[in-house]
Amino acid sequence: MAGFPAKRGIWRERADVANDDPIMASVAGRYASALFDLANDERKLAEVEDEMGRVQRMLETSPDLVRMVRSPVFSAEEQGKAITAIAAKASLAPLTSNFLKLLARNRRLFALGDIIAAFRGIVARHRGEVTADVTSAHPLTEAQMIALTDTLTGTAGGKRVQINTKVDPALLGGLIVKMGSRMIDSSLKTKLNSLKMRMKEVR
Repeated sequence: MAGFPAKRGIWRERADVANDDPIMASVAGRYASALFDLANDERKLAEVEDEMGRVQRMLETSPDLVRMVRSPVFSAEEQGKAITAIAAKASLAPLTSNFLKLLARNRRLFALGDIIAAFRGIVARHRGEVTADVTSAHPLTEAQMIALTDTLTGTAGGKRVQINTKVDPALLGGLIVKMGSRMIDSSLKTKLNSLKMRMKEVR
């Protein structure tokens, strides 16, 4: 990989750094922190943030891609080849592409979704924004995203809200929104489960 070997030590050093922040104590947090540091050093934060957002949307719309990154059946070499092809097809810049290849080589692609969310959270804090993690049964439409952003901005006291989306088909409907330690849950499945628990209690 042209231009990457010289930076390999930087990636490894930064990905292994411990931090008192709980998010940094996780695998996802360490890799996200490494990506943020390098993207910030090279003044490519906006570019990498946009590209990682595109990768996230690919994960949300491609079950085959999710299986490839999460299944232990695929070898590091197979994952590396797949990621190389995906990066080329998506026209990802070298920094983002090389980072994804590193994850494949280190057998950390299973954490890609969490790494993207952690990275976007770090970028949001860097900009003084509020991060919201949103889980829905289906991908949100543009209109739904706009409405959700407006609602959460009001909840956040007018601060700009960075939304990280995740699709969970197991939800029967509604949304699960987490802003910091605050959980806003309107999913039908959760309501049904809560109702079942109350019914059991009155028997």
